[in-house]
Amino acid sequence: MEMERSSSTERFQPMTSVNSGDGIPVGEDLYSYTNQVVNVIFYGKPGVGNEWVLIDAGMPKSGGKLMEAAAARFGDNNPPKAIILTHAHFDHIGGLIDLLEHWDVPVHAHPLEIPYITGKRDYPDPDMTVEGGMVAKMSSMFPHEAIDIGAKARELPSDGTVPHMTGWRWIHTPGHTEGHVSLFRESDGSLIAGDAFVTVKQDSLYKVMTQELEVSGPPVYLTPDWVSAEQSVKTLAQLQPQAALTGHGIPATGEYLQNELAALAEHFKEKAVPDHGKFVDGEK
Repeated sequence: MEMERSSSTERFQPMTSVNSGDGIPVGEDLYSYTNQVVNVIFYGKPGVGNEWVLIDAGMPKSGGKLMEAAAARFGDNNPPKAIILTHAHFDHIGGLIDLLEHWDVPVHAHPLEIPYITGKRDYPDPDMTVEGGMVAKMSSMFPHEAIDIGAKARELPSDGTVPHMTGWRWIHTPGHTEGHVSLFRESDGSLIAGDAFVTVKQDSLYKVMTQELEVSGPPVYLTPDWVSAEQSVKTLAQLQPQAALTGHGIPATGEYLQNELAALAEHFKEKAVPDHGKFVDGEK
């Protein structure tokens, strides 16, 4: 079956940050690589021929950049064992079809997220009316259409394990999307949070460009369920992670992460939920 693209993979977004093209290692086997304004995560120890897994797939038209970064870390002609999606917003699947045209690998996502990568359902329009900064006002240009990767789409295992990531478990963290997941490794407290929370104020253009560290709620213009989003942050705070790699912003670690995440969970309505917006006001 031929895969079907949409504006979520084809409409280049003219946004970037000071960290675009850079990567930050966290421990021996985690690497947060920034593609314009979003992070993809490489899991696996660097070295030619080593097995690895890709978490999320970057901005539209980013496939070439992601393959170059992967080759630099794991060697040429060494595709990942799998791609894991925290969710399927345009900035997390933008390079996916380009990658799949070169890599014959499965793509795993929560069952509730599968319709968005099999052409069956589009996300709601972003909310440009929401309280927030310039990025929120620009969000009307962000694509929300489904793509279709056909049989390459696989549901994550129902037992909570993560394919090819021994020792990790996936946690359903809805709110930002219905099928959003985060990944956690108990042995060292490593957390891949996706957009359940982020470490930059994502609606502020200045902070996005400068990547100023700030533990924040999920991006306001694409979060339709704030009740679930709050519960998801509380669930992740209870894990007391030692390191968090998020979809936006630089990795956070140690006491700073634990204290700021606990504060976000305790004061979520004040710190994260916008005062107004169509999702907050119950509009569709």
